[in-house]
Amino acid sequence: MNQVLTARPNHLTISSRIEKRLHRGELTQEQVNDFQDFLSEVDRELLQHRIIFNNAYTCWFSEGEVTDEELRYFIKQFSVFSNQFLIAALLKEINAPTLQQSRASREILLNELGVIYRKPEQTSDRPTGSGKADRATIMEEDKDRREGDPELVSTEGTVDGGICRFSAAHFEWLVGVAQGLGLGYADIGKRKHGSPTTLHFCDELIRLYGSDDPNIAEGASFAVENWAAAGFWQELEDGLTRIKQTRHPHLRLAFFTWHNRVEGQHAGHTLEELEEVYFQSDFDRNKFMQGGKEILEAIAVFWEGLKDN
Repeated sequence: MNQVLTARPNHLTISSRIEKRLHRGELTQEQVNDFQDFLSEVDRELLQHRIIFNNAYTCWFSEGEVTDEELRYFIKQFSVFSNQFLIAALLKEINAPTLQQSRASREILLNELGVIYRKPEQTSDRPTGSGKADRATIMEEDKDRREGDPELVSTEGTVDGGICRFSAAHFEWLVGVAQGLGLGYADIGKRKHGSPTTLHFCDELIRLYGSDDPNIAEGASFAVENWAAAGFWQELEDGLTRIKQTRHPHLRLAFFTWHNRVEGQHAGHTLEELEEVYFQSDFDRNKFMQGGKEILEAIAVFWEGLKDN
């Protein structure tokens, strides 16, 4: 099996960031103790959820024994989730309670749509006005191909100042996977292609992840990011790699390998965000847990629906 790039979540504990705030007098020991109790509840009720800890479908998928018909069905259903997620992500940005959270949501949404992550020290290397126009055009077309290739696109940085490429949109990468299995753009991604269990998941993402209640949305976001970082991308990559090696040598896997590399970074960011919102006067622990639990159940419906198909 390939090297694991993401890992099952560890038990949550007080970070050095919280300890520093305690030492500076910004937080009391009682507040820190309460937060540790809350983290224990989050770990117990969310991070130990069956779909995070033991996803039966992706565990089976990782063996690479899925039939071509089952594989096409998986790609079609996953494409519906991937495309419909854009609606939830837009609502999350619209309903963000602070400018900082709005920007964090836009990072995810704009990257999904094709704005490439740029490391802060990077500068643009667009062709200048010097040289022949046709050479500049060729250079730009070559850049478009390279910068839209998920095998080359950065997994770190910010979309602020980044370049937008149509070919870097995540759904276009998924179209490339589908084409290797005889599916076209018109065959994937729309609600009409989704099964009842897939559409239930999509609708719950919109309701919870995109909720206008910041506590519900925060809980759903935390759960989604930790689910994404818990290892299912690795299991999908393992299965698809075996399929590529044995049956479909031209299958394009970069959509899955790119997400496998990037998702492990997001869970840590959600913990930082939780540390910020928890100590605010309007934070509601119960609603946070509600959002997290309900979205994890919806995620389970999606994967279990695939397994039972």
